[in-house]
Amino acid sequence: MINRLIQFSLNQPLLIFCLVILMAGLGWWSLTHIPIDAFPDVTNVQVQILAEAPGLSPVEVEQLVTFPIEVAMNGLPRLTEVRSISKFGLGVITVVFEDDVDIYFARQLVLERLQSAREALPPNMPEPEMGPITSGMGEIYQYFLESDSLDLMELRSLQDWVIKPQLRTVPGVTEVNSFGGLVKQYQILVAPEKLLSYGLSLAEVFAAVENNNSVVGGNFIEHASEQYIIRGVGRAQTMSDLENIVVKTMDGTPIYLKNIAAVTTGPEVRQGAVVTVMQDRGEVSAATILMLKGENSREVISRVKAKIEDVNKTLPRHVKIHPYYDQTELIEKTIKTVRTNLFEGGLLVIAVLFVFLGNIRAALLVASVIPLSMLFAFIGMKWRGLTANLMSLGAIDFGMIVDGAVVMIENCVRRLSHANPGDKREHLIESAAKEVARPVLFGVLIIIAVYLPILTLQGIEGKMFTPMAMTVGFALLGSLFLALTFMPAAARFILPKKVKHKEVFIVRWLHKYYTPALEKALHHKGKMLIGALTILIGSFALVPLLGTEFIPELDEGAILVQPIRMPSISLTESIEIDKQAQKIIMQFPEVEFVVGRIGRPDIATDPMGVNLSDIYVTLKPHSEWKTAETKDELVEKMVQKLRQIPGVNYNMTQPIAMRVDELVSGVKSDLAIKLFGDDLEALKKKADEIASIVREISGAEDVSAEQIAGQTYLNIYIDRAAIARYGLNVSDVQQVIEIAIGGKIASEIFEGNKRFDIVVRYPENKRDDIAPIERSLVHLPNGGHIPLSQIARVVAEEGPVQVSREFGQRRIAVECNVRGRDIGSFVGEAQRKISEEVQLPPGYYLTWGG
Repeated sequence: MINRLIQFSLNQPLLIFCLVILMAGLGWWSLTHIPIDAFPDVTNVQVQILAEAPGLSPVEVEQLVTFPIEVAMNGLPRLTEVRSISKFGLGVITVVFEDDVDIYFARQLVLERLQSAREALPPNMPEPEMGPITSGMGEIYQYFLESDSLDLMELRSLQDWVIKPQLRTVPGVTEVNSFGGLVKQYQILVAPEKLLSYGLSLAEVFAAVENNNSVVGGNFIEHASEQYIIRGVGRAQTMSDLENIVVKTMDGTPIYLKNIAAVTTGPEVRQGAVVTVMQDRGEVSAATILMLKGENSREVISRVKAKIEDVNKTLPRHVKIHPYYDQTELIEKTIKTVRTNLFEGGLLVIAVLFVFLGNIRAALLVASVIPLSMLFAFIGMKWRGLTANLMSLGAIDFGMIVDGAVVMIENCVRRLSHANPGDKREHLIESAAKEVARPVLFGVLIIIAVYLPILTLQGIEGKMFTPMAMTVGFALLGSLFLALTFMPAAARFILPKKVKHKEVFIVRWLHKYYTPALEKALHHKGKMLIGALTILIGSFALVPLLGTEFIPELDEGAILVQPIRMPSISLTESIEIDKQAQKIIMQFPEVEFVVGRIGRPDIATDPMGVNLSDIYVTLKPHSEWKTAETKDELVEKMVQKLRQIPGVNYNMTQPIAMRVDELVSGVKSDLAIKLFGDDLEALKKKADEIASIVREISGAEDVSAEQIAGQTYLNIYIDRAAIARYGLNVSDVQQVIEIAIGGKIASEIFEGNKRFDIVVRYPENKRDDIAPIERSLVHLPNGGHIPLSQIARVVAEEGPVQVSREFGQRRIAVECNVRGRDIGSFVGEAQRKISEEVQLPPGYYLTWGG
């Protein structure tokens, strides 16, 4: 069959050339339509559920929200893991499926179970929502708004109601997540002394606002041959409308809202901020653009940039969108690296072929297999839905690709050089091709077979290495097809008619020295066999001394600095510490730009507290570095300077690496030691023991136990006997706490397409400390008022920051990065020391991840 294929190729060269041209065209089309990323996306198939539970502590969120949802998710088809994080007022549940499950099918399954879980959740709780359809590579573009005339509240309104809706229309964008700035509210700040003087309750004020801001429909009537639509228009449009709401009438005199409260605009209570010290900007309003899972990031970013240019033209003067993280730069850098390696590799192959073949035509003919095989590989990649990235393309070896073609053309050259005057050129090429066809076929198939075991890998390693093996396999199949068809057909026309038999210098040198050495080896077979076995055994003996890594760290051209502060720290103090850290980082000439994100954004896909932040550090090209030779050295010097700030620990990583680590394993570091158990205090104690052991191991950096305790709570304990004496219910007191101190949304007001909440609460000076909170007025059934302190105790207590769960159990993680040694030996040493020195309580156990 192989001989017939070669015969057909020589008899129908035009058809073969047309097929090759068609293959090249299809390959080029495939190349332009293959998604391009810097690195493989190893994120698993997962659905995030975001459940807001205002007012609930982490333990209450766990008990009332995340646990019921976890239970509802158990038993889903092809489910692999359910994990959750419960924080104050928020629960984030991550549902992980097998890798080949369609993401939309997975979301449909989760949505169905969410409906059934709703009955087990607290009443009046907002509906849980699913997070955006994105992945670890999804944060493709981040920006902030810069202006010398608008304040943070105006910029945030511009972001939410003008910029975000337009950017969400870009194909491939699944979400625009606003972060930082001040969200505008219409605030009704009720003066408690006015409530006392007018004998009003907060509930009456709240109900008045709620009942005086609506629109109703009265259907329609027919009048004078026309149809009139009837509407009752009672929606407030200005602050004056709100101020003139009647709360109560006393002796025929209306008491207006303006008589008992100040109506103003102010910022929503926030749990996040974005800060940059570049050009002394300070706080900024920012956003992250999330790409739809499976899209081509290069194309999506290109469309986003084009849209931003259009949006910039519509913004007020002196307002511009300023990008600070653009994944295109990393992608272009990766493409340039791959292109350079392929080009240089191709030139090297041509040079080596010319040296050994001694014929420039033969060398160029063999070298043509390289681009043609690559184009064939692109067809296969498009067919299998693979992504072009550093791993899938960087593993292609040109030496393997040209193996078959080299054997085929070298044999043709040899036959032509030894041809007799009467021999026909076509017959010589046919004979030469058929002579080596079977060795070429089996040689290439054996190389392909080497990669077949990689195709069986599962999980993260499968996502990382299977595309590489498939790409190499496609390229080798293309080279095999070309070697058996295109090479003989092209040799008939391209190789010279008369080929001189001339050995090049290297071949003559090999004949001179290698031939005698080979003859001696064949005369001493026993000694050679013993020597080979000795070398083989010696090499196996060195294996335990080798370090092990999953993959080498891929340089993203950026650093992510994660300051970790005390859990009870305020947002204001966190902002100041972030500014200090950024100023220290900017002292390094290698740094181009720096921006810090504190806490969590609007869509809490990363539910950080205000004690945590991510500082994005964009680096200049390596040729401009001055204080460090390597990235590890630069990171180490940064950490040394950052330690000048007291009370702060640091985790040093990279933006994409951090996001992928978090989505895959639920932690943000290279290595995580996860301890499972029931009691939070016991978990914290044992985690601190493990962390102290890990810190002493060589190579351990950024070691920290997950913060699950240390948050200060102002707990208001209601005295049930006292409220009974006054004829009050618990709900009466809770209503005061909710409205007066926390602030409660009564309605909303529209400004064109913009909508803003109307919130009723006390002024800040009446709720900013324990003493004024204790003086909060509780309205009695008989019309009087009493201070909160008479029926409740206000106590500052320490409580949990968060409760993390995996596989249905509570857990705490000890996070660690490894620098200066391989992670395999580090884990081995850490496992040995922890097993020797840490005694776990019954029912508690460890797992290793990251």
